[in-house]
Amino acid sequence: MRSLVMLNQSITECRKCPRLVDHREAVARIKRRQYREWMYWGRPVPAFGDPSARVFVVGLAPAAHGGNRTGRIFTGDRSGDWLYEALYRYGFANQPQSIQKNDGLALKDCYIAAVVRCAPPDNKPTPAEFDCCRPYLLEELRLLKKVRVVVALGKIAFDQYLKACRELGHRVPSPALRFGHGVLYRLPWGVTLIGSYHPSQQNTFTGRLTTAMFHEVFEQSRKVLLSSSEEVKTNEGAGMHMSRRSRLPAQSINLGGERSSRRGTS
Repeated sequence: MRSLVMLNQSITECRKCPRLVDHREAVARIKRRQYREWMYWGRPVPAFGDPSARVFVVGLAPAAHGGNRTGRIFTGDRSGDWLYEALYRYGFANQPQSIQKNDGLALKDCYIAAVVRCAPPDNKPTPAEFDCCRPYLLEELRLLKKVRVVVALGKIAFDQYLKACRELGHRVPSPALRFGHGVLYRLPWGVTLIGSYHPSQQNTFTGRLTTAMFHEVFEQSRKVLLSSSEEVKTNEGAGMHMSRRSRLPAQSINLGGERSSRRGTS
C-alpha cells in the first residue's frame, strides 16, 4: 500500500521534537559497548507489518539500543524476542526471531507501531511529544482499514490508542476504560481492544508477565479474528448488515472467558 510507504518515509525524516532528536542521535553516536560495531539507525522508527492486517499491535516507543539501533520496531531487544516469538506461535510472523532489518522477518495479518516513534530519555516521552507523534498513529488507523483487533502493550499505549480514536471521531465509552493485563473490550466501532502488560524486562524478569500470560493475548486475538470471520459469514447468509454491530456498547471480558466490570483493573 503506497500510502503507508509514504507515511513511514515521512516518519523517518521527522525532527519535530528537539529533545528526542538529541537523545536518539546521542545514543547512536555513543553506542553501547556490545554494539560498537553497529551503524545505529538513530532516527524515528517506522511501523512494520502487513498493510492488510486485521491485528494492530501498539507499544510505547523504540528501545534506545533496540529499534533505535536496528531501525525496525521491537527488533534487537528482549521485548522483541517475546513479541515475535508469540506472533510466530500464533501464525502472525514467519519466524520467531527479530535481530535486524534484513533478517527475513515478515508479518502476516499483523501491523506493529508505537505511539512515539523516537527512543525517549528514560523511556518517558513528555505530553508534548505524545501530541506531536499522534498524527502518525491517526493516519495509520485511517489507512489500516481491515483492523479488527488492537493489542495495546502497556497502559500508556492503551490510553493513547483510545485518545487517538476519540480524535478520529469514534464514540469512546465513558467512564474511561481501565487497562489491565487480559482485559478485552469490544468497542462500538467494531474493534476488539486487548490490554497486555508490556514485555519489558521490568515485567518479564519479575514474573509480572509470564510467557503463558503473553501467549494468551495472541491466542485470544486469533480467536477474535476467527469469531469475526464466522460472524460475517453468518450475517451475510442471513442478509444482515454488519453496521448493526457498530451500535453495540463496549463490553469487557477476561481472557479466561469470564465477564468483568467494564472498568476492569489497572
